[in-house]
Amino acid sequence: MGNIPTSTIPIANAPCSWGALEFAGLADGRIGYERMLDELAAAGYVGSELGDWGFMPTHAPTLRAALARRHLAMVGAFVPVALETPAAHGPGEAQALRVARLLAAVQDDANGGQAPLVVLADANGADPRRTRHAGRIGPGLGLSDREWEAFVRGAERIARAVRDETGLRTAFHHHCAGYVETPEEITRFLASTDPSLIGLTFDTGHAAYGSGTTRSEDVADQLERFGARIWHVHFKDCEPRIAERARAEGWDYFEAIGRGLFCELGRGFVDFRSVAAWLREHDYAGWIVVEQDVLPGMGTPRESAERSRAFLSSIGL
Repeated sequence: MGNIPTSTIPIANAPCSWGALEFAGLADGRIGYERMLDELAAAGYVGSELGDWGFMPTHAPTLRAALARRHLAMVGAFVPVALETPAAHGPGEAQALRVARLLAAVQDDANGGQAPLVVLADANGADPRRTRHAGRIGPGLGLSDREWEAFVRGAERIARAVRDETGLRTAFHHHCAGYVETPEEITRFLASTDPSLIGLTFDTGHAAYGSGTTRSEDVADQLERFGARIWHVHFKDCEPRIAERARAEGWDYFEAIGRGLFCELGRGFVDFRSVAAWLREHDYAGWIVVEQDVLPGMGTPRESAERSRAFLSSIGL
């Protein structure tokens, strides 16, 4: 096979791989942050995202000490906001600023100069129709033109507030069971927003499932289409048999996750070797964050994190 080029792209993981998800009603049964960070660091990762607000300490000195003990960097934080609803913009801005202040306070200046990012997203899973049809979004399930205008206005308002107060950047996360899921919806969002203000968190697993197919070429196509806006990358795999069953049998997003939609890296249909090659060729300078969204108590998070890290090492990451 020849020598595999090695990469200096830093590799992180996230609390969602240990069942700490942002959705309401899913806090029971998840493990504590200290065990999660211990297992994350032991598996060979060098950074973590924050997770749902309150999962990790929100007192900056306490959080900074927890990270320093394990030689970990804080990479970013997921902030969901119902952006299509103008009344949610003010509370969403306050939430994002609260998170951004914490990120800025624990920023590791020695980490290659990479500041953490606010990972802005829709309030995924809030619309029953989008949740029920995730992975197979069809006509009539999208936003109206007026809702799109509100969505974009809210995203830019929040990103501007974060930048002006903390200096941190905001990268929007396309996501299944939200209003920006399909390639067409991602295209519209990016075309409507200021590229100097908002980047993209490109998530390979959501790109895969949101494409409505099980073709790795569709993920590669999105990488090419959206590459100029990518500031942050989530490595997530998608199990093709589960994806096909979910679409055929009408599973909603949470049932698909519970049945193993997002699998360990290298076990799904995302071609990570090609993604890694693209990132190298385009001098990507951000983080890769491994994610395997699981429900609390589901699977073997530590062992899965170890196997996913070993897979990335096998392809030079």
